[in-house]
Amino acid sequence: MPLLMTRYDLRRPDFCQATRSELYQAAIDQVEWADRHNFLAVVVSEHHSAEDGYLPSSRVMAGAFAARTKNIQIHLSALIAPLHDPVRLAEDLAVLSLMSNGRIVPIISAGYREEEFVAIGKSLSDRKAYMDMIMPFLRQAFTGEPFEYLGQEIVVTPKPDTMPMLVMGGSTKVAARRAARDADYFIPAVPEVFEEYRAELKRLGKPDMGASAKQPSTCYFAADDPDAFWDELAPHAMHEQNSYAEWAEKSGVPSPYSFYSDKNSLRDSGKYTVLTAEQMIDQFNTMHKNEPLIMSPLVGGLSPSTSWHSLHTFEHKVFPFIGESGTGVFKD
Repeated sequence: MPLLMTRYDLRRPDFCQATRSELYQAAIDQVEWADRHNFLAVVVSEHHSAEDGYLPSSRVMAGAFAARTKNIQIHLSALIAPLHDPVRLAEDLAVLSLMSNGRIVPIISAGYREEEFVAIGKSLSDRKAYMDMIMPFLRQAFTGEPFEYLGQEIVVTPKPDTMPMLVMGGSTKVAARRAARDADYFIPAVPEVFEEYRAELKRLGKPDMGASAKQPSTCYFAADDPDAFWDELAPHAMHEQNSYAEWAEKSGVPSPYSFYSDKNSLRDSGKYTVLTAEQMIDQFNTMHKNEPLIMSPLVGGLSPSTSWHSLHTFEHKVFPFIGESGTGVFKD
């Protein structure tokens, strides 16, 4: 049985019919729905200064998710840490950990879009020192004990009941080696750098984490009429792909996203798969026990009514025939 995950970034390009408020409310309602249906995790992302209003406040949204759920893990991925004051970051993560009863999983990233740093008076050159500091800082902060920071003794409160799992993400060998040194785990933006992480673990005398968990290569949707659903989904999915690809190209970083000019080539790529309930049941039955199956119901500002059609198709026509989802990717 695959591991069910869902993700939200709350983009809203100009052609969307739903308002921003409608998208935000739908996201909160849908995460509550996912929690009831035994999803392992919801992934909530952040970016800043985006023309389509990409969610900039992932920790605020995570708090809303925590308040409406009981079991689902809340992954902040990626949390662009150098854009945030480390003391406030530690405080917010501690509060989120307490609110969620330890379900928060921060996935720390250095970021790559220069305009995000310029907007707060920083530059990309500030990232290395911050990223080298942040994991040891958070571990000290979460003890609730005094420690030295910038030449002063400080205490960060409240203390979480349990130490949050601290994960790093990235697309470079430098990020992989830093994660091996400082993080509990590494999630690569591109799969080839994971072996660098494993090699650095070995060099440091740390346990090998094994091969990288298979990263989802497609987002799944279920629909009574996949062709009609695709016609509505396509411009939203294309906006997501092209926006990410443009950011990566401008910043000169590796990316799993590509440019698409028509909906047929995007559909043929398999990055967004729309299936009937019967096809979806067959897909579940071919997947490995711990293979992630990810949904992105509001991708690119897809209308809430359309996204709910997909989720309700899962609920009434797929889930009754596949049993309960497994959990435990980030469990101790």
